[in-house]
Amino acid sequence: MRQIGICLILILSGCISIPAAKNSPAPRFYTLPAQASASFNEAGAREIKMPSDTIIGVGPIKIPQNQDRPQIVTIGKNKTLKFSEFERWGEPLDLGFTRLITENLTASAPQVKFAAYPWNTSFSVKYEIGIEIVQLDSELGGQMHLVAQWSIVDAQNAKTIVIKKSEFRQPIMPQDYSGLAKTLSAACASLSNEIADGLATLDVPAPKTNP
Repeated sequence: MRQIGICLILILSGCISIPAAKNSPAPRFYTLPAQASASFNEAGAREIKMPSDTIIGVGPIKIPQNQDRPQIVTIGKNKTLKFSEFERWGEPLDLGFTRLITENLTASAPQVKFAAYPWNTSFSVKYEIGIEIVQLDSELGGQMHLVAQWSIVDAQNAKTIVIKKSEFRQPIMPQDYSGLAKTLSAACASLSNEIADGLATLDVPAPKTNP
């Protein structure tokens, strides 16, 4: 009993550390690859005709609560959620969406300034793009299903001028976590394309010119 008591005192005082299992696998980290934005202009988006001094804010982007974690979440058998302990996102997923969609939109209209949320308060933002990912189901060996509700708000008048719902289903290729990240990146490119189409429909007044 005396030896047990001494061990407990040592553990509580931090003098004894329990080594991690040597055979425990190291976690792997993934980000949403940006190569989808390189071919974004080839996706058929309409031209965004806006003055070069236009600033458009992207975000905030909301994601489902079950996806708001470092572990990559997939759908298993019987539609159960699987949280992978060793396959993780290298950045918060909502920030990954924001980064990639901002890059895609910048590629579609390089003359326009796109600012990712949270942007500098000194910016005079003309439009704000709000996005909510209402569903994100990824089944390894199957497909990804992404549903997004998004809107374009006239920030200066606090008026919603476009509101739409976009839905994408794409097979995950290759059928692993790396393929999941690539497929989600491609879905972001498709979503960016639809948002760019929405921006292209806006009736933007032509910039003033001196007589």
